[in-house]
Amino acid sequence: MPTPPLAGSTNGPTALRPLIDTVLTALQEGARRRNGPLPAGGPDTVTAHTRTALDPVIPEHGTGPHHALATLIGALTEGAADPADPLCAAHLHTPPLALATAADLAASALNPSMDSWDQAPAASTLEAATTAALAAEIYPHHTHPDALITTGGTEANQLALLLARERHGPVQTICGTNAHHSITRAAWLLGLPAPLTVPAPHGTIDLTALADTLTRHHGQAPLLVTATAGTTDTGQIDPLTDIADLCDTHGAELHIDAAYGGPLLLSPAHRHKVNGLDRAHSVTLDLHKLGWQPASAGILAVPDHHHLDALHHHAPYLNADDDTQAGLPDLLGRSLRTTRRPDALKIAVTLQALGRTGLADLIDRTCAAAHHLADLITKTPTLDLYDRPTITTVLFRPTNTDDHTVATIRRTLLTRGHAVLGRTRTHGRLWLKATLLNPHTTPDDLQKLLNLVTHLTTELTEGSTHR
Repeated sequence: MPTPPLAGSTNGPTALRPLIDTVLTALQEGARRRNGPLPAGGPDTVTAHTRTALDPVIPEHGTGPHHALATLIGALTEGAADPADPLCAAHLHTPPLALATAADLAASALNPSMDSWDQAPAASTLEAATTAALAAEIYPHHTHPDALITTGGTEANQLALLLARERHGPVQTICGTNAHHSITRAAWLLGLPAPLTVPAPHGTIDLTALADTLTRHHGQAPLLVTATAGTTDTGQIDPLTDIADLCDTHGAELHIDAAYGGPLLLSPAHRHKVNGLDRAHSVTLDLHKLGWQPASAGILAVPDHHHLDALHHHAPYLNADDDTQAGLPDLLGRSLRTTRRPDALKIAVTLQALGRTGLADLIDRTCAAAHHLADLITKTPTLDLYDRPTITTVLFRPTNTDDHTVATIRRTLLTRGHAVLGRTRTHGRLWLKATLLNPHTTPDDLQKLLNLVTHLTTELTEGSTHR
């Protein structure tokens, strides 16, 4: 077998073109075989099909690039949960834009490593400009805001707690019971005290309870309140301005996890929902949620670039002092990771291609779809709506059913490959969760989703009656 060609340089595109054609054909044929949002049959069936394609994982003699690509990508696609299908709506699992995916291909082909300038000359400039522009969206009244690219909200939240620890020592974190699990995990990883949790009885932090907690612990340790703009369970947004006021009163710092809701800033119709973001000492943003980027595309923004100084790290083979003094940018303090991909490229391409108005249109369309789904649920006498959506998360459940039936409905839809819905427990009951992130979703798609739920509810309840 000849030596396989490389993806870069002037010859790389010639080698890639026929391979990409094979990949695209496999994606299309795999999706056609799946014929829905999820493969039917459940874990055992999917595992068997996937293992067959992989047998053997390491053959004695290679099958060749086209056969390997067609076989494995076809099997992966056939067995995929497809977030581009309107009936795949369980999680904050976005369908990526084609243009962002194409940009990601270029990132893979060029393979810049964002840990030293000599591995990523242009990519380092592109990342610096893109992160500065995104930080300025969050902190428009600050002179030198900055942001880091992260693997997602979890890493961004961990960095936020790390920076607070480096500023003040072992900070005491205070969060709502609605906070993302990564806050508690970050405190554990960093050796910080376990977070104090404040009730969130209606899905958002109870301000009176937060004020009481801040008063009780004032002066005992440095305090860091973490608020949420877009919870994973209900999509609700904490009262950010009121929380910022309480932090000011009690001398606490504020971090806002806006992984889900942060992009609302780009929509004139919805940005009021995240008023107060600019008052946080750090903000998490996740553009592989309501930003339609392939994972990963996380952001941690701060109001001043000096807030990131604690991340500076010295490794002479990457950022020798004389190189830095001679003007080579020092990239090592831009992440806790060493080797990392140029994830800013796909973000920059999307911002350039769509602009503010294009991104606002995607956000507005998706939020409108969530409100339309809520309207359809309200008009369906056999379904209960939890609440009007704050962003794009809609909770509902069949009327007069128990939690076991709700859980069975969800799992049955999954194993049949008909729909992908999430689940969450709130107000003492289990709810089906639709997290809408597909701007191409139509009213007919939403009605089809509800029809699947109502028909299955009837099937299950009648079946239990006849037993």
